[in-house]
Amino acid sequence: MSAQRCAWCTQDPLYIQYHDHEWGHPLHDEAQLFEMLCLEGQQAGLSWITVLKKRQAYRQHFFQHDIASIANMSDTQLGNIVKDPNVIRHLGKLQAIRSNAIAWQNLKLVGIDPVAWLWSFSVQPTLCNDVPNYYQAPAQTIESQAMSKSLKKQGFKFVGPTICYAFMQAVGMVNDHENSCDFKYQILSKKER
Repeated sequence: MSAQRCAWCTQDPLYIQYHDHEWGHPLHDEAQLFEMLCLEGQQAGLSWITVLKKRQAYRQHFFQHDIASIANMSDTQLGNIVKDPNVIRHLGKLQAIRSNAIAWQNLKLVGIDPVAWLWSFSVQPTLCNDVPNYYQAPAQTIESQAMSKSLKKQGFKFVGPTICYAFMQAVGMVNDHENSCDFKYQILSKKER
């Protein structure tokens, strides 16, 4: 008998891999956390599977999410990337990745650890929500609204409260796996007790 996953997880092997091994895992690696924040912004108005299918192209174009290299990208480089059908061809979203890298570096310049700072918006220990059906999960919370407001103040782009909440779900700041999700929900719940 196969394990039951969250209803949003289709039979696409890429989605299954993401659900089983990434979504909701607490993430503290700087480059990976930055990548997820930027990818959530790329998703705006699209499905997450669309972004997942293009993730490798983003990694190639954006130096495996090396923040310093991204911050130094030229308009010409971004203009060339927008021509690639393997990324979401929205210049504003691509420019946001550079803006976010600059903002990330600026936090560090004033002595703020961006990883710890982002995690400071989450409820600790990690909040395990009661989610009988994923579509009943909140789209945003007080915490994601506060994160969004603070990120925007620091110069980050494509970081509205709904994007921030999706980011929080993805990186394990909140556990919104469905109650019936055998594969992850019960495992993460046991770790958090």
